[in-house]
Amino acid sequence: MEINSIQELLENLKDLHDDPKKTVWYRGQSSNDWKLTPYYLRLANAQSESTLLKRFKQSAAMLIDTSPNESFDWLFLMQHYGVPTRLLDWSESPLVALYFAVENIESTEDGALWLLYPTELNKNARINNKDEDDYIPSFEDEELESYSVESLKANPRIQLLPVATIATRNNTRIQAQLGVFTIHHLENIPIEEIGDSTHAVKLTIPAGSKEVIRNQLTLLGYSKFQLFPELSSIGDIIKEGIL
Repeated sequence: MEINSIQELLENLKDLHDDPKKTVWYRGQSSNDWKLTPYYLRLANAQSESTLLKRFKQSAAMLIDTSPNESFDWLFLMQHYGVPTRLLDWSESPLVALYFAVENIESTEDGALWLLYPTELNKNARINNKDEDDYIPSFEDEELESYSVESLKANPRIQLLPVATIATRNNTRIQAQLGVFTIHHLENIPIEEIGDSTHAVKLTIPAGSKEVIRNQLTLLGYSKFQLFPELSSIGDIIKEGIL
């Protein structure tokens, strides 16, 4: 399916999201060819995740006001600042995800907007609460203990499937983007190739439609500053307006 405008997106979502009680997450990617695999697992001959974490802690500790207590919180910080992790960012808002798919209007590649049914994904990993149809674990729950940096280091022979999970929105960027996550274990498999693949749907955004959609998003107030409420965003927006 293709989307060339926000109106077409709404029409497609109406067909794909016919049950308002069913949770849907969204992820925008500037290339239609990219698989749903996190940055860390796409690297060849990468250092161990525990080593990356140690290096990040070494330099970041003096620059943050409060040091995280859990390794998951450190992973969020690493993801936030572009360090490779096993996390994939998703949003509860289709328009937020759409922004990331069309942000680079100079790209000649088609983009993609992914829809994820998180509870359906988690059933593949045998996470399913029979008493709560739309149950999604958080990073504090026991289902995620095996996905911690420490657990992977201690049990390198165990390979589990990726899961969808929620986290405390403890910074302005995650809150602004209505951020949620999937996290991979050691099983290097794209999310869209797990099981029968019905938990993930891809909408293609033709390269020629990216600028139109980005202009529509701007009219609706979806700007860089709204999604990245930081001083650097203000500088970038001012530069765009005068150059």
